[in-house]
Amino acid sequence: MIENQRPENRPSAALAVVERLLVVLSSVAMGAIMLIVVADVLMRYIFGTPLSWSYNLIGLYLMVAVFFLALSDTLQNHGHIAIDIFQHRIPHRARHLSLSLGYLLSTIVMALIGWQAWLRFKSAYVNDDRIAAIIPWPTWIAYFIVMVGCFVITLRCLYRVVGHAASGVTGHDLVETPPPPVTEIPARELAE
Repeated sequence: MIENQRPENRPSAALAVVERLLVVLSSVAMGAIMLIVVADVLMRYIFGTPLSWSYNLIGLYLMVAVFFLALSDTLQNHGHIAIDIFQHRIPHRARHLSLSLGYLLSTIVMALIGWQAWLRFKSAYVNDDRIAAIIPWPTWIAYFIVMVGCFVITLRCLYRVVGHAASGVTGHDLVETPPPPVTEIPARELAE
């Protein structure tokens, strides 16, 4: 999504650069999962020697990276599930103010998850916590990934809190809003 470079959208554009980097890392983690699973299946059924470390690596690090590193970019691109049947029927100011309240609650929840990830990261790093497996993978890396993902989505939510509140007060769209549902797009625009 290309954003207007109005002064109020510069923080969003700067955050979008970080989000794109994180979604690339998430994509690399997804690719690594696929390669490791294919290699594990080949090793298991052709050679009878599966990769003993694949399950732990995928479950502890790669799946966490796929999910948490893509959260904020998905929000930025309006990819999360949303119920928007009545959204465009709500008056402009009330819609923005209610979105601001919703994003405030989301900011609080994501900040709390990130704070807990920080506490667990710190403890796991200091204590050198590791899983009990053939390869004793350190657990702090997973907590670090959660912490980074939560920090970035908290910033995105906070940007939306301020932007929607300002849009509600001024009556002007100062923050990007989701596109209308496909059912509300005129047929001639869909044909193009």
